[in-house]
Amino acid sequence: MDNFSENIYLVGLMGAGKTTIGRSLAKRLGSHFVDTDKEIELRTGVSIPTIFEIEGEDGFRKRESQVIAEISKKNGFVVATGGGGVLREENRRNMQASGFVIYLNVSPQMLWERTRHDKNRPLLQVADPLLKLTQLFTVRDPLYREVANLVVEGGRMSAQGVLQHLLKELSERWNP
Repeated sequence: MDNFSENIYLVGLMGAGKTTIGRSLAKRLGSHFVDTDKEIELRTGVSIPTIFEIEGEDGFRKRESQVIAEISKKNGFVVATGGGGVLREENRRNMQASGFVIYLNVSPQMLWERTRHDKNRPLLQVADPLLKLTQLFTVRDPLYREVANLVVEGGRMSAQGVLQHLLKELSERWNP
């Protein structure tokens, strides 16, 4: 699976495993890994919660769109997008036009179990984070499915299991 020319984008809600799986996938493919949230933090010099506090969600989404647009002009990247990266149509178009999109689908209950102690997730700093995750899932799941070339039920497998599944799928795609 050397020399793949398109990007691979991982989409899904926060806590779905995009960064963990993306980093491992990039390593196995010998490609560059980018986490859009980390890239935004590097560029601004502040945390995502600070950006939300100062600029609001809209300001953050503008920065996210800029990063996705820049990556979409490159090749051979494995990209972990932010959970809301699919909210803007331009992001969905850029991902679809420049790569293969994988939706890591995980239930809101499991996401809550994975993220409940994480203070670095501004959208979950609410009275009922499980309810918030369920609401986000309801809005975003159709968008993830719309943009995805492949849907992986991420909650049913370990990160290693998901990685092996993806490597098999990608091998079949690039070496039919």
